[in-house]
Amino acid sequence: MAILGIVAFAAALLVSVVLHEGGHFVTARHYGMKASKFFVGFGPTIWSRQRGETEYGVKAIPAGGFVKIEGMTPLEEIDPADEPRAFHNAGARARLVVMSAGSFVHFVIAIVLIYLVLVTLGTKQVSTKISATSCVATTANCSGPGPAAAAGMRLGDRVVSFDGVAVHAWKDFTRRVREHGAGPASLVVERDGRRLTLTPDLVEVRRNRSTGDSGNDRVGALGVRPGLETVRYNPIEAVPHTFDVIGSGFTGMYDTLTHRIGDVGKIFSNDRDPEGFISVVGAARIGGDVVSAPDSSVLDRVGQFLILVAAINLAVGIFNLLPLLPLDGGHIAVLGFEQARHGLRRLRGYRGPVKKVDFAKLLPATYATVVVLFGFSLLLLSADIFNPIRLNQ
Repeated sequence: MAILGIVAFAAALLVSVVLHEGGHFVTARHYGMKASKFFVGFGPTIWSRQRGETEYGVKAIPAGGFVKIEGMTPLEEIDPADEPRAFHNAGARARLVVMSAGSFVHFVIAIVLIYLVLVTLGTKQVSTKISATSCVATTANCSGPGPAAAAGMRLGDRVVSFDGVAVHAWKDFTRRVREHGAGPASLVVERDGRRLTLTPDLVEVRRNRSTGDSGNDRVGALGVRPGLETVRYNPIEAVPHTFDVIGSGFTGMYDTLTHRIGDVGKIFSNDRDPEGFISVVGAARIGGDVVSAPDSSVLDRVGQFLILVAAINLAVGIFNLLPLLPLDGGHIAVLGFEQARHGLRRLRGYRGPVKKVDFAKLLPATYATVVVLFGFSLLLLSADIFNPIRLNQ
């Protein structure tokens, strides 16, 4: 089953990349640019066919695809007859749309997949229903029923309020328990349609107050674990929730690129961050784990797999817009600089054509970026082979 998941993920990623290139191709054709090639894969050509001015084909290595748009930079040598339709001679708006189209397609894929999952399959979310009670380790050992079980809490109880304050989310409930500290508390639960008031005697433990991990903060502990429940949304409700998920993806990507970059040194250790950097191979392996999850229903596996594909599309779309050549974002940054400089020159009275950026001067930076990205990719690939992130242990 894991192999099936890996193959399915690879196929989904290949389709996404081809659609990415399709975005560039369609918009380039729309603005009259010449797109001479559209291929799926890399390496030796297996099959191709000329239709009009474009050669369509399939290559031997199914690791992506590419579109050849004539004249991407002034440095490229093209047929003089194609010069008027060269990419670098198109207007600023046309170039911006063509360069943005690939990432735009990834964002559309992510939005559509997340929306469909929310409406049809639903998502697993942490609920306020108790799935387990346990002892609490106040010393080196953990013994006894724990405060929750000792107070009469049972599996399936849903937390309604804590110390007179209504509980709507497990995260909020956990925070209030930690802030309460040791001592008796009032806890209202719902059981079989009835509300019961329990009085657990919380104990004090040393943990990080914000994360719950090991730490030196003295916080309260109850000894309970939350359950998971499937939440589905109607077509109207799913719209804002879809964009909430997309927004969290953007903030998560920002956090990874800014605050987690220092964790790269841990990717070969047991402390590897499961939410940190990962290669395509690692993502495919996680896709296999999702499909082969032993404790999930088929629908849950399908939903989680589609969310994973959406997350990868979102990450690729964001990464592709980073202002680094040769990424699309690098070309967009150059275009932005070019237009900003032209605007300043016009303010000083210049009325001539836009002065293009000299790409020859940018080649050293481009080559350096390619080397860094290639090396970083190899590093992540090695980590995902020898120290993979696994969902199913």
